[in-house]
Amino acid sequence: MRIRATVAAVSGALALSAFAVPGAHADDSASSYRANVTKAQEVARAATGKTAFSASTAADTGTPYALDATFSNIKVNSGAAVKVGTTNHVAVPVTYTMTHGADVDITADDFFTGPYLYKGSFDAPDNMLFGDYDATCTATSSTVATCKGDVDIYPAEGELLNSDAGAWHAAALAVAYNGEDWTSDNINWDNVGIADQGGFTSPNVQRYSKLTVNASPEPVKKGKTITVTGKLSRANWEDNLYHGYTGQSVKLQFRKKDSTTYTTVKTIKTDSTGNLKTTTTATVDGYFRYSFAGTSTTPAVNAAGDYVDVQ
Repeated sequence: MRIRATVAAVSGALALSAFAVPGAHADDSASSYRANVTKAQEVARAATGKTAFSASTAADTGTPYALDATFSNIKVNSGAAVKVGTTNHVAVPVTYTMTHGADVDITADDFFTGPYLYKGSFDAPDNMLFGDYDATCTATSSTVATCKGDVDIYPAEGELLNSDAGAWHAAALAVAYNGEDWTSDNINWDNVGIADQGGFTSPNVQRYSKLTVNASPEPVKKGKTITVTGKLSRANWEDNLYHGYTGQSVKLQFRKKDSTTYTTVKTIKTDSTGNLKTTTTATVDGYFRYSFAGTSTTPAVNAAGDYVDVQ
C-alpha cells in the first residue's frame, strides 16, 4: 500500500496531503490497520512542521504525543533486492526490534506497529509502502519485543512509478490509541501516542527483468555461423507492461553439452528496443544464453540456455 504526497488546496493555501490507496485486494482488517497508522502518522507529521503533510481532521483536536518506543535491527527481505513485476503482489518480509517503556502496553487491541518503506527523505517522502496488516511481536522482556511483518506491494494498482526504482529506506512505527476511537472524526489526539523512526537501510526496489535467447540454425554444421538473438525487457510500473531495456551490456555465454559451467563468448549491447543479435562460430554441441548483470534499478537475469546440435 502506498502513501504518496499530492498537492491539494486547503483553506486557500497549497498543502501536501497524504492519501491511502487500499485497493481491491484489501479486506476490512487490512484497510483498518493502514488507516489506523497512517491517520496518526499524518497528524503527527503535520504537527511537527518538518514536512509538507497537512492533516484533514475537521473535528479532531490535539497533537499526538511521542510514544516511548524505538526501533532497531530492521532487516528488509533478508537483505536481498525487492523485485517487482507488473501485476503480482509482492510481500516483503521485515524483522525488527522494538524497545518501549514499561508503561506501553503492546498487547492492547488499539496498539499497532509495523514496518514500511519510503522513497526520498524521511520528513517529506516521495512515496511510502506499508503492509496490509500490523506486525506480530514477541516480548523478550518487559520492555523489548522482536517483531516481524510484511510490506505489501501491488504494482497493478499504481503504487509505483518507474522513477521509484532504486534506493529506498526502511522505517517502523507504533501507534497507541489508548481508548480513542480511530474510526471517529472527533479524536482527541492528545491521548494518542506515536513513535515513527526512519533512516534504516533497505535493499533497492527494482523493476523485474526478463531475458530471452534463440540460437539458430539448429542443427548446424561445425564451422558454420550461428546467429543468436534475444531481448532484455523490464517491468514498466506505469502501464503494467514489459518494455525493452535499451543500451545495456549483455554477455553471450556458452557451455558445452556435458558441462555445467558457462563461459563468456562476447559482450554486446541491447538496441533501441532492447533486442540482442550477434553471431558466433559453431564448434561443439552445447547451450547458448544471454546474461545480464543488472543495475541499481533492474535485477540481474540469465536467459534459459538454448541447445544447438553441431554436426
